[in-house]
Amino acid sequence: MPYKSEAQRKFFHANKKKLEKQGVNIEEWDEESKGLKLPKKAKKK
Repeated sequence: MPYKSEAQRKFFHANKKKLEKQGVNIEEWDEESKGLKLPKKAKKK
């Protein structure tokens, strides 16, 4: 699943150890988001 915003990407990298303990593979997210133009913040629904 690719990142929805630049803020989400920064959060994942800042909390990498904590998220990897929960089973999130950050490298996979980076791979899927590669080349996408991300907004600074995601819009609320």
